[in-house]
Amino acid sequence: MPFPADSGPGVRRLLAAAGQAPSIHNTQPWRLQITARSVELFADPDRRLRTGDPRGRSLHVSCGAALFNLRLAIRVAGFQPLTWLMPGSEAKPHLLAIVHTPEFGPPSPTELELYANIATRRTNREPYSERRLPPWVLADLRIAASREGANLVPLEGQASADLLDYVAMAGDELAGDPGYLAELRAWTTRGTRADGLPSGVLGPPPAGDPAVIRDFGTHTARPAERFERHPQIAVLTTGGDRPADWLRAGQALQRVLLLASAHGVSASFLNQPLDLRDMRHRTDPHHRLGHAQMIIRLGYGPPVPRAPRRPPAELGTGRV
Repeated sequence: MPFPADSGPGVRRLLAAAGQAPSIHNTQPWRLQITARSVELFADPDRRLRTGDPRGRSLHVSCGAALFNLRLAIRVAGFQPLTWLMPGSEAKPHLLAIVHTPEFGPPSPTELELYANIATRRTNREPYSERRLPPWVLADLRIAASREGANLVPLEGQASADLLDYVAMAGDELAGDPGYLAELRAWTTRGTRADGLPSGVLGPPPAGDPAVIRDFGTHTARPAERFERHPQIAVLTTGGDRPADWLRAGQALQRVLLLASAHGVSASFLNQPLDLRDMRHRTDPHHRLGHAQMIIRLGYGPPVPRAPRRPPAELGTGRV
């Protein structure tokens, strides 16, 4: 069976799959190099948020999500992706992962289903219904995270309410940081850019507190709307808090999001406390299941448009 890199359409499929991953403010901070029997994933330092992401944690999580999509695209082509995280190279300081591809066999039905949802997954910042996720769906999502070396911790009752209050307080503090606000403005776009967040994907202003979507500092013409009274919140954690852990978190995040999409479940993110932790060099409260890497709102929302994506040709560094 020919490796996808053996043809132009195959290369474009790999680049397109990786490019559909979610990323912080839709910065799409990755590049890929396709070789004869491997793919190298690089961070794009020009797309890093210098103020909002001083450690590069969100950049690595974003690139980890792209890495998971890349692995799926290789898998459905009939190859087994063997992944080496943070290989380290003075000659390639931004190299995050190498994926080798010995031939393996046909993909499983689950892998095919996840791959099909790469194109349909959306970040949904609209109000959700009050319908709760069934326990078996939550269990599926938790298993998905664990398969990538992470934990998905659903919060209920007072724990969820306390975290939402913390999100609101973090958002208030960030709203007073000029550098942070400047980065939000830079990536909240108008017109026809192929990255960033146009107003059509930001959701309506929330009527009431605490807010369950991020305030991007824009004022749309949409009227304020009521969001769900009891948002369903889950926290994605990893055992460590280093670059390799962040890449694992991104892969776990994308596996969870693709499976959620397959179940008809919407998701958006409330990472303001994590941004503030990184920016202020604070130590996060260490949960018994690890370090918090993503705060995810789950539920059942309406259809939403996709945020723009760069064309696949812009994502490659060339083929060796």
